[in-house]
Amino acid sequence: MARLKKWYQIIGWFPLLLAILALVGIVTANHSYSAPIAGSGIWGTFVAFFIRSILGVASWFNTSYGLGIVIFTIFVRFLVLPLMVYQMDSMKKMQGMQDEIKALQEKYSSKDTETRTLLAQEQQALYKEHGVSPFASMLPLLVQMPVLIALYQGIHNSPVLRSGSFLWLNLGQSDPYIILPVLAALFTFGSSFLSTMANPQQNGFTKVLPFVFPFIIFFTSLALPSAVSLYWVVSNLFQMIQTFFLQNPFKMRAERKAARELEKAKARKVRKATRSKKKKR
Repeated sequence: MARLKKWYQIIGWFPLLLAILALVGIVTANHSYSAPIAGSGIWGTFVAFFIRSILGVASWFNTSYGLGIVIFTIFVRFLVLPLMVYQMDSMKKMQGMQDEIKALQEKYSSKDTETRTLLAQEQQALYKEHGVSPFASMLPLLVQMPVLIALYQGIHNSPVLRSGSFLWLNLGQSDPYIILPVLAALFTFGSSFLSTMANPQQNGFTKVLPFVFPFIIFFTSLALPSAVSLYWVVSNLFQMIQTFFLQNPFKMRAERKAARELEKAKARKVRKATRSKKKKR
């Protein structure tokens, strides 16, 4: 109960409300589609549920399967929003712990097994003290990956979705004009770049990531059905907007600059007071 209360304090009521509404929307959409869709086993049942939900949402919009995917994607993003808020909170706390982590790494700089074990134990104790989970960043990905895989399989298992069209797209085939792959890459870059800007502790690897991921997304989207690429475009656009509001790098940089100026002002006051004491002597 105490842990649930702590999570609620971190996440807040609004993201939880949106997640509940999204879950209600997904379940309602699933029941809106009455035609049977077969699925064997746990995974097959999940994929069938997924297909029915998209088709159910599409039925709300005059059987527009593209809109069904767009709205369903937004539902999924709202559903994982509490995890994203928790992730962002953990990332901010991790950024504030960088000096302490560096001190531990310098203290246990030896490469022998015993020292590395002590370092891991000390880091784990530090994470626990600050209430941080180093694996929090994996939670949204672990939730979204099954959704993406299920969407891909659902398109191939559903002749209705595979034959659907939306704007210039045939949902079962790749985008002939490469518009979706380009948009997916651009929104991926925007999200990654904003997240990187918000992190003051960067190395060569983290600086390169915002430029590597978009190329991976672009070339992968070229070979995917448009329905999957459409999911990716909407999801990454949502992610970019979400990153801006939850992890606004411009606001965070201004706050860090103000904190540095405050520290400098305090240091100047200390030096001035010290000089005044010396003069009096």
